[in-house]
Amino acid sequence: MRPRIQLLSPELVGRILHEAFELLMSPGVRVGSAAIELLRSAGVEIGVAANAGVARIPESLVRKCLASAPRDFHLYNRQGEKAVHYGGDDVHFDPGSCCVQVLDPDTLEARPSETRDLVRIVHVTEMLPEFAAQSTAVVCSDKDAPSAIGDLYRLFIVLQHSDKPVVTGSFSAAGLQGMIDLLVADSGSPEKLRQQPRAVFDVCPSPPLNWSEFGSHNLLDLARAGVPAEIVSMPLAGGTAPVTLAGSVTQHAAEVLAGITLHQLARPGSPIVWGGAPAIFDMRTGGAPMGAVETAMLNMACTEVGKHLGLPTHGYLVATDSKFVDAQAGAESARSAMLGALAGINMISGAGMLESLACFSVEKLVIDAESIASAYRLARGIEVRNDEVRSDEVRGDDVRPQTLATAMFAQTGLSGEFLQLKETRALFRQEQHLPSPVIDRSARGSEPPTDVFTRARTRVDNLVIKYRKPALPEDVLRKLQAIVNREADRAGVAAELPGK
Repeated sequence: MRPRIQLLSPELVGRILHEAFELLMSPGVRVGSAAIELLRSAGVEIGVAANAGVARIPESLVRKCLASAPRDFHLYNRQGEKAVHYGGDDVHFDPGSCCVQVLDPDTLEARPSETRDLVRIVHVTEMLPEFAAQSTAVVCSDKDAPSAIGDLYRLFIVLQHSDKPVVTGSFSAAGLQGMIDLLVADSGSPEKLRQQPRAVFDVCPSPPLNWSEFGSHNLLDLARAGVPAEIVSMPLAGGTAPVTLAGSVTQHAAEVLAGITLHQLARPGSPIVWGGAPAIFDMRTGGAPMGAVETAMLNMACTEVGKHLGLPTHGYLVATDSKFVDAQAGAESARSAMLGALAGINMISGAGMLESLACFSVEKLVIDAESIASAYRLARGIEVRNDEVRSDEVRGDDVRPQTLATAMFAQTGLSGEFLQLKETRALFRQEQHLPSPVIDRSARGSEPPTDVFTRARTRVDNLVIKYRKPALPEDVLRKLQAIVNREADRAGVAAELPGK
């Protein structure tokens, strides 16, 4: 039995979807010019004058597009093995993305993120089994890569240093094709990329109810390329969305339904994810607290609506609003990791992030990995093991089943010597999660105890030492570098960017 948390009744899910379909007709959804002709060809009314670009999308068309969206798909590693399953109740985690700063572990101050920071994050993520996928975690500063190709450059770095799948995203409509070309060069061909996708691209509507020129363009191009897209709707409850949690979930549903319609009209059957990064608007600070329990509740509720429709899901959790790797960071991140796992969200992004997604800490990433491992253990639940285990007191072919406690008590009696049983030795690693040295469970000894941040720094250093860079063929590296140089030239910035 796997434990589950459910926030919405079936009746409330139905009501949310009913109102979301109503929103798609009135007030409608504003879309970019890239999507207007596609919608018109499907019979959608597009507004003019003051309502120019506003599409009124009927439920019948949305339902048709929902029917063509895949119920699940996989992301693959470089070796062509299935590494991430989007669908059902499978749960995976990846680091947060797009931070513009990192927390310097020496000064404990935030500074602009650089290539060396992204490389270190990728190395650590590669070594941690708690993360099924990499992310393009930070935006490298202009001294490393001009902002005009910052999205492409991040993916270029990750592909050189990792074999895992990647959660990424483009910063512009013009930049997407170069990123797809990088993935094609890495995979071997466009067809191989479609058959065994290694990356999923986040694509964001602009709340409320607006699929911008940039967002529309990327959504359509990803569909036509057959590269998985992850719709990241970001309603801000009380700011850019209704203040009620149910109202924000309804807006989220409308924005994602509109995106799925555009995506499936462009190419039916292309993989798409019901994702998001909803949050509340803090009326005191004017910020979006990603560590708030209501933000976790929004992610969970949005996921329930997506699961009701049978779609793969995504959410943004395991982040904190703290500016340091402190008790607040641990409490907020661990709480949402647990809640996300119990909600069965297929991909949970956000680990390693501080300061409401503005800053990244690789030390926090390894601490979050411990919270994620505990969340996985909780989501697995309590198992009844029916393996047949021979009792030390039984001779011949007589065996007794290993169920609950009776078979083990038959061996120990009232002595309490369970530590000596072979069942204990055989099963304790399956029953218990054994954390890394980041988590201190030892008794106080002669050495002074250390804090978790200090232990995390040591863990990061050890993981980096053990990391080994993938051996990419020289022709693949040349192709990747050539694409970066081409896109740099197109953007009018310095070419011949060095591989890191």
